Amino acid sequence: MTLDPFYLIVDSAAWIRRLVPLGVKLVQLRIKDRTLEEIRAEIRESKAVCAAYSCQLIVNDHWRLAIEEGCDFIHLGQEDLAAADLGAVRAAGLKLGLSTHDETELAKALAAEPDYIALGPIYPTTFKAMAWAPQGLDRIAQWKTHIGDMPLVAIGGLTVERLAGVFAHGADCGAVVTDITRNSDPESRTLEWIKATRPRLKS
Repeated sequence: MTLDPFYLIVDSAAWIRRLVPLGVKLVQLRIKDRTLEEIRAEIRESKAVCAAYSCQLIVNDHWRLAIEEGCDFIHLGQEDLAAADLGAVRAAGLKLGLSTHDETELAKALAAEPDYIALGPIYPTTFKAMAWAPQGLDRIAQWKTHIGDMPLVAIGGLTVERLAGVFAHGADCGAVVTDITRNSDPESRTLEWIKATRPRLKS
């Protein structure tokens, strides 16, 4: 399986409506602290927009809703992985991405046979409080050695300017939140990410 090298993460369908039409081909909808019905509505709208623009939608955490709404890809953190019914996920045909931060988590993730592995934070990040120190670029190379051909997503503190180093050390995708959503011009910054990652697309 291959993933687009530009992996956008946003917290609302509004962001997806705003940025996906610019050419985004891979986006994760990550919503916290909302009711299940509100999240369901956000998933439905996001799914419709992504379908219209041939963009892969990944739903964070809410695997039951993803199944019920006919989505085809979820991402789970380690706590959500422990609580999820992976049999139901697989039976529904959903692809699976998993977060990792250390060797123990990587072993647990690989045992679940995911479709991709995420590693972070690569750099310091202000997006959320993290219990882990920045992993650094060399850690990307270590993880890639472990997982082989499986796609590796680097996340945490990434910017357009840091992408070359991330890719050079073995990451297949660069995931981004704040470098775009907290930018004064998110649209222009999104186009910069697209321009920086298009050359990595395999013909």
